[in-house]
Amino acid sequence: MDMQQAMSGVTQMLEKKVDQELEKMDSEIKALENMDDDDFEALRQKRMEALKKTQEQKQTWMANGHGSYEEIPTEKDFFEATKKSKNVICHFYIDSSFRCKILDKHLQILANKHIEARFIKINAEKAPFLTQRLKIKMMPTICLVRDAKTVDYIVGFTDLGNKDDFSTEVLEWRIATQKLINYSGDLTTPPEDGKKEKPRGKSALTMFGRAADQKTIRGGGMGADDSDDDDDW
Repeated sequence: MDMQQAMSGVTQMLEKKVDQELEKMDSEIKALENMDDDDFEALRQKRMEALKKTQEQKQTWMANGHGSYEEIPTEKDFFEATKKSKNVICHFYIDSSFRCKILDKHLQILANKHIEARFIKINAEKAPFLTQRLKIKMMPTICLVRDAKTVDYIVGFTDLGNKDDFSTEVLEWRIATQKLINYSGDLTTPPEDGKKEKPRGKSALTMFGRAADQKTIRGGGMGADDSDDDDDW
């Protein structure tokens, strides 16, 4: 097959797709034209119910602390947070770590943006039982929790480009790979690596850091990151 034949085939496929989309639009327009007042009222009621449920969900989230990034004082509060909220992002920090303060800035922005998840932090030095059970040794560590189970850890900045000046969008993407927050971008490609060619045989998450693991909260977590750039707590 020569280039002209190949181009002709692609053109025909595109024309067919456009025709299908136009037919779909025509059928939707005809359906609207055939609707009577009762149909419009039923459609309006359905839309109102959906909006009402969305608003109720937002109110429940707000009541459970969503929409803000706050410190929890005790280990008991951690378990309470994971019981009340389906998706929890918890930053384990120590005061002496500069990188923990960098994460605070980014997590504050994401907490305000993603009300669908709970963003919290806890001082690792005040949570010895929790850090031991989760095998948290390197600071900072972000614990990603869904349905009261740890689905992944972000240890240090390895998964964030291994640099201090990573963007909030990269952290947002990294959290979204575990479906804890809504994300409209491409989950297969880190935002800052979007124009780089991906090596064959490796996923974007593997290229950018560790692959995810799944453990129960009370059953222990992943091993520590061996990076010398992070604080060995």
